[in-house]
Amino acid sequence: MGFDLGFLVGKMGSATLDTSEYSSVVSMNLFVALLCACIVIGHLLEENRWMNESITALVIGLCTGVVILLASGGTSSHLLVFSEDLFFIYLLPPIIFNAGFQVKKKQFFRNFMTIVLFGAVGTVISFTIISFGATKIFTKMNISDLELGDYLAIGAIFSATDSVCTLQVLNQDQTPLLYSLVFGEGVVNDATSVVIFNAVQNFDLSQITTVVAFQLIGNFFYLFITSTLLGAGTGLLSAYVIKKLYFGRHSTDREVAIMILMAYLSYMLAELFYLSGILTVFFCGIVMSHYTWHNVTEKSRVTTKHAFATLSFIAELFIFLYVGMDALDLEKWKFVKDSPGTSVEVSAILLGFVLVGRAAFVFPLSFLSNLTKKAQHEKIDFRQQVLIWWAGLMRGAVSMALAYNQFTRKGHTTVAGNAIMITSTITVVLFSTMVFGLITQPLVRLLLPAPKTLNRMISSEPTSPKSFTVPLLGNGQDSEADFGQHVPRPSSLRMLLSTPSHTVHHYWRKFDNAFMRPVFGGRGFVPFIPGSPTDQSVHQSQQHLVAEEPTRNQEC
Repeated sequence: MGFDLGFLVGKMGSATLDTSEYSSVVSMNLFVALLCACIVIGHLLEENRWMNESITALVIGLCTGVVILLASGGTSSHLLVFSEDLFFIYLLPPIIFNAGFQVKKKQFFRNFMTIVLFGAVGTVISFTIISFGATKIFTKMNISDLELGDYLAIGAIFSATDSVCTLQVLNQDQTPLLYSLVFGEGVVNDATSVVIFNAVQNFDLSQITTVVAFQLIGNFFYLFITSTLLGAGTGLLSAYVIKKLYFGRHSTDREVAIMILMAYLSYMLAELFYLSGILTVFFCGIVMSHYTWHNVTEKSRVTTKHAFATLSFIAELFIFLYVGMDALDLEKWKFVKDSPGTSVEVSAILLGFVLVGRAAFVFPLSFLSNLTKKAQHEKIDFRQQVLIWWAGLMRGAVSMALAYNQFTRKGHTTVAGNAIMITSTITVVLFSTMVFGLITQPLVRLLLPAPKTLNRMISSEPTSPKSFTVPLLGNGQDSEADFGQHVPRPSSLRMLLSTPSHTVHHYWRKFDNAFMRPVFGGRGFVPFIPGSPTDQSVHQSQQHLVAEEPTRNQEC
């Protein structure tokens, strides 16, 4: 952040504040007020088919930037200075964790190989195309001060999709398969892009050999596997601690606090060991929702679910609001004012590379994925492929953060070539989020129209885990209570409800019930402790039976 919050808080007890400190307080007040405005306006536009809260925050940020620009006489357009630490350490973790915590696990893991194929192999393909194209074209355009490392960094920057905006424009209940594929791919994609970006900065690119290439590949697999294991291990540790100690018998605040802190600890441990914090905190969220969440009291379940969602929501608004304001920062634009056509041309070229790079892997890899699917309803049809391609075109805060890391020093630059790349990144982020984001929801309705009966059920039961709407594009509900139940094959293929009897998920559930849940807890495996969720559920069921008894007597 552009000022020292710790120093500011320490000064709050003094009678007066210095001018710089007072301006920081004013900036924070205005920014918080803008966040409130985003929430209010987003609520008023809830029924709008085109707008969503991320686009609303971008527009409010742009309008605020114009006002600040006019009020400051053209010297500044934003309230805060962009900070990579603020983004990667404070804003991104709650967003990614909540996504893992809320994701429909059955849908995600059923499509896990396809997600990894898109997120890892697809990102490498997109990175290669964008880097190669930028090297060939930008060299001919004679953009000064760009080296091989910069061109490779451009490939990593614009290969990173915007997972945050995906959460806003796609609905997990209406399009579960599409959501799990696009968002799951986005998480792996962001992690892969950051790994490639760090590799580009750390490796000696003056002598690229076969050995260096294999080192890069090995480094990626090492980071992917170790980050996943670290996230899962942290989640299991939290489940075991809460199950054994059961804080809820004395204080629900303690178990809520331990869940939040353990979730954040997983991300910071990944950063400490130079792993992928994005993958770590995502899988930590999945494991916590599967084990830890069922080990706490009912009050803590409600509290944690809403606390994680609220933190994620505020962080998302914060990011888009800032990106909107920072787009009008004159310090970056003044270096390209002598050649505005160059900046526009570079932006258009980069946007073209994004379109081509994504198409180059979505359609071929979808074809390969379909070859491994036997059932027709499990295959990704062409309309879904078009939506996967389109929904992944948006670029966001990850691209911004990586661009600032590569082409600025603490948010500032005095090099014309670097300034062109920063302004072009901002242009691509704004255009892709505003245009592609606006069109995504109508495009989903056009290509995948939902039956009217399902639409009514979606509006009446948006969060029911047993909702009939969940298998709209997938096959089966994300319910843990369905294990072992016989699901008959339906007469109509239109509903896509057939469930294979022996899958990887089937054998995992048997292993989970036999070995994992007895140790780490989870639904149906929480020990009986007075005041525990088990005791409460038993007490509630007894009350329910007592309440039904008079009715049964009357019927007899």
